[in-house]
Amino acid sequence: MSLGFFRSLTKPLPRPVEEREHQVAGRTLPLRIVENERARRLTLRIDAGGQSLRVTVPPGLRRGEVEKFLDRHRGWLEQRLAKVPERPQVRPGIRIPVRGVPHLIVHEPGRRGTVEVLRDEAGPVLIVHGDRLHLPRRVADFLKREAKREIEALVAKHTAAVGRRAKAIRFKDTSSRWGSCTSDGTLSFSWRIMMAPAPVIDYLVAHEVAHLKEMNHGPKFWKLCKELCPDTERCKDWLKRNGGALQAIAFD
Repeated sequence: MSLGFFRSLTKPLPRPVEEREHQVAGRTLPLRIVENERARRLTLRIDAGGQSLRVTVPPGLRRGEVEKFLDRHRGWLEQRLAKVPERPQVRPGIRIPVRGVPHLIVHEPGRRGTVEVLRDEAGPVLIVHGDRLHLPRRVADFLKREAKREIEALVAKHTAAVGRRAKAIRFKDTSSRWGSCTSDGTLSFSWRIMMAPAPVIDYLVAHEVAHLKEMNHGPKFWKLCKELCPDTERCKDWLKRNGGALQAIAFD
């Protein structure tokens, strides 16, 4: 039996993700502290279009060091958050993207609470019926239905290509991750991805399906991801640049 086996037994388990609030720039923001065994230094990220913070730390780092790190970067945070626009609220008269195409939200209360997609002289329109109070939720429900229909079809296409099956497909509203794949084959996706262009949606599904075969981000994973989605680099870059704006849209 190798010494490496005994070392693995004594290797400390990573701490669970710590979630709390952090006050900065006159705001109280959710803060996630995530331990990563590959991290060599602390990193700070502003997620969800300025609506939450994430600190990645090396294993075993004392939480007091996190506080000192946040204090040292308070000025940087304040400058960045000052540039974040007010969180857009879903309401009549604004446009939200559906598969990357802006749709004007129009409220017509006369009928039961449904959502119709039409096109008029102003371009694509989302007609939302029912009580005005429930309009944001109805738009979110519409995006969830679209996500379920389209993403399940894309999962079927990509899993057939890699010769693996997904145990389950779930949809969530996450502030820091667009998708995930568990070791048992459960795929999860943020339904907000339906606001991204169609190629980006396809890339996200290809990315998570590739994890069914390669549970890492090594060279073999990226090779498989690009085989499933040749436009991987461009789509990954789009999501990095624009994803925060989609996560910042308020549906409540």
